[in-house]
Amino acid sequence: MALYRYKAVTSAGDVVEGQFDVASNEEAVAKIQDAGNIPLEVTAADSADGGSVFAGLFKREAMNQTQVLQFTQQLATLLGAGQPLDRALQILLDLPESDKAKRIVERIRDHVRGGAPLSEALEAEPGVFSRLYVNMVRAGEVGGALDTTLARLANYLERAKALRESVINAMIYPAILIVMVFAALFVLLVFVVPQFLPMFKDMNVELPLITQIVLFAGTTLQDFWWLLLIGAVFAVWFIRKRLADPDTRLVWDARLLTMRVVGPLVGKLETARLARTLGTLLKNGVPLLTALGISRNVLGNSALAESMDKASEEVKTGGGLAHALAQSKRFPRLATQMISVGEESGALDDMLLKVADTFDIEAKNTVDRLLAGLVPVMTLIMTGVVGFIMMAILLPIMSISGSIQ
Repeated sequence: MALYRYKAVTSAGDVVEGQFDVASNEEAVAKIQDAGNIPLEVTAADSADGGSVFAGLFKREAMNQTQVLQFTQQLATLLGAGQPLDRALQILLDLPESDKAKRIVERIRDHVRGGAPLSEALEAEPGVFSRLYVNMVRAGEVGGALDTTLARLANYLERAKALRESVINAMIYPAILIVMVFAALFVLLVFVVPQFLPMFKDMNVELPLITQIVLFAGTTLQDFWWLLLIGAVFAVWFIRKRLADPDTRLVWDARLLTMRVVGPLVGKLETARLARTLGTLLKNGVPLLTALGISRNVLGNSALAESMDKASEEVKTGGGLAHALAQSKRFPRLATQMISVGEESGALDDMLLKVADTFDIEAKNTVDRLLAGLVPVMTLIMTGVVGFIMMAILLPIMSISGSIQ
């Protein structure tokens, strides 16, 4: 027997935590389901503590996001064509190019052949399939439409992947430009500027203030770069440690949403992710309160997650979802208005998916506009800084030349 900790969603939409002293992960999942709850996370107690530092070195092999998407699309196609689940998994066993992915599919097939439902087989692969994924599959099994559920899930994963990749691709050039700017400044200050210091000392001239500033920055970087590096590492560690505190993280995330440029972008990205998750769950027959409890976990901003918790409490008492979300004033107004229309028309699931599509496009357009402005701004900053450094070097030389003439 071993101790297993778990998180689960009740039929009322509450997230509960607890622990079981059972023989296996599967037995813990069964006990949670017998209680009428949906398991979100089940982990062995000893694996959640001391070994976390080296978990990345010894973690079980996993499929990447692209492989999970391909697996979902292929399985949905095979089931839609009338193939039995175990036969479909056997066919999929020959498709992955990665040996790690093949072993995962093989374990899933063996679970299913042993009589376990697909959701339980997927849940037995921690770190591969998300809680959202497993719960959607479980809802599809209950509703008897697993192929349709998998097709919708594949569409959800594909859209989420497309949005994430579009943002990453758009950031590549600005990231390279920023690195090159700092690299050029580092070379100028550390290797070029200090070369002029002996010459200026020999000339015995009074240096302008900007020259003194540039020479001080250059010699400081040259002599104490290691101290600055240690300071930067410590600052990153300190910030990460502070943000690990839930109260501090909540304050920071709330402030982030109010920032002029970044706040609206974060709100649009999080709203798109939340709406697509919630709409997909409702489309697959998951009750609203349960769907709210599950979709809350996809939010990366803790302030928005807190607002979702409050909205869930209001929905439990009979309030509307749109009104509950609008109370926090953290979600975009357009989103809450569209959700209100969906509630009034009785098509909340479809409207949530439209909200997701709308804010996917809004987020992409916002990123494109920000990056379109970032490139010339970085170019101007680099030009200005380089010009400042060159002026600091040339002013004493010009002063000496004038005095000689």
